[in-house]
Amino acid sequence: QVQLVESGGGSVQAGGSLRLSCAASGYTYSSGCMGWFRQAPGKEREGVAIIANGSGSTYYADSVKGRFTISQDNAKNTVYLQMNSLKPEDTAMYYCVAAPVVYSRWDLPRWYRYWGQGTQVTVSS
Repeated sequence: QVQLVESGGGSVQAGGSLRLSCAASGYTYSSGCMGWFRQAPGKEREGVAIIANGSGSTYYADSVKGRFTISQDNAKNTVYLQMNSLKPEDTAMYYCVAAPVVYSRWDLPRWYRYWGQGTQVTVSS
């Protein structure tokens, strides 16, 4: 049984930084991917960033390119999201996700079988 546990959310002022972590247990898909989605109140879930477990290839939403960095520690089965230059529009619940393969449309929520419980990120202006 796969479990994803997020940590690292919180409140920060605009321009600040946060680092999210997602620890996976029971996840053994070497050709799969892990990453992050977010959902703000009244909005649909949005793909933020994904990393391929095998190749380490990364994919980002245009809205976070140059500000967010996704990385992984395969030994710890953990994925990180370093968020810099945060903006109020980054405020959302952030969810860790995992899938057994990497999809070309990585930003569609329906591809992800496994979801964490979410961690709140709040950015004030």
